[in-house]
Amino acid sequence: VMPDQHLCYESENVSCMVADSHSPAGKFYSFILGSLSVFTTCGNLLIIISIIYFKQLHTPTNYLILSLAMSDLLVGALVLPLVIVFSVSSCWYLGDFICKIRHSFDVSLSTSSILNLCFISIDRYYAVCHPLRYKSKINVCAAVMMILVCWGVSAMVGIGVIIMGLKEGKCEGRCLSFNIDISGIIGCILSFYLPAVIMLSIYLKIFLVAQKQARSIQNSTCQSVKSGASVSKMERKATKTLAIVMGAFLICWTPFFTVMTLNPLINYSVPSTAIEIFALLGSSNSVLNPFIYAFFYSWFRVAFRMIISGKIFQSDFSNSKLCLQLS
Repeated sequence: VMPDQHLCYESENVSCMVADSHSPAGKFYSFILGSLSVFTTCGNLLIIISIIYFKQLHTPTNYLILSLAMSDLLVGALVLPLVIVFSVSSCWYLGDFICKIRHSFDVSLSTSSILNLCFISIDRYYAVCHPLRYKSKINVCAAVMMILVCWGVSAMVGIGVIIMGLKEGKCEGRCLSFNIDISGIIGCILSFYLPAVIMLSIYLKIFLVAQKQARSIQNSTCQSVKSGASVSKMERKATKTLAIVMGAFLICWTPFFTVMTLNPLINYSVPSTAIEIFALLGSSNSVLNPFIYAFFYSWFRVAFRMIISGKIFQSDFSNSKLCLQLS
């Protein structure tokens, strides 16, 4: 055994050999994880409270954002703490079943995020491409149905991970990202690549229609068209913001799914440490969305300030007009 390594169990025949987590690098990694968990939980809690408390934010689009924030919150409150437990001791002493539970949450919450983003892209498609049909097609009932489908499918995927009984390796004391087989690649395609291609196609269609609308408004002298321009501009601003949210998700998660897809094809030669780092990059996406909303949406900035300052506990501000402009 190397000086900076130790066995998880006394028996060398079954125990994994792991790096010492008490090294400076190990302590720094645990600190980063802890900070990420706190910021993720607090940031997404701000979004959830804002949308639930302020009636101005009770819209179908924001209900879908609320669902996305809930999946991000669970990453910060449940998934990352389990990763911290593992990183602190370097060994996993919580048993194989809890390890599978951890993977189940990982997979189901990432599935929930991408399905939420899929439904958000559909919402934006109707808002920009079919504005006259938007309110009849995407109402509160439709948003609730989409959220139920999203979490129902995600739960089934997560349960499927446990039922499949994925193996963690040949030695005890580790809880690494599992090695999928060739059939697991189909799962990656269905849960990540296919929805990603659908979302990108929808946003490309939205972009082309928005460009056409902008040219139409610019060339028209009709007052009725101009009066509708402000609404169209607001919808395009919301679409741009949510497209950035989707882009951030894809940037964070694509390396992980790419490695997981390639690994069975190259005889599982990708180091487990690399897989863990890519998984952490994916999880770090959950902390980004609150900052994106705060940067682009003035009404979220106002809501965040009122919550952090405790103003909402001093009086009833639920009917407050947070902001009239999407600035």
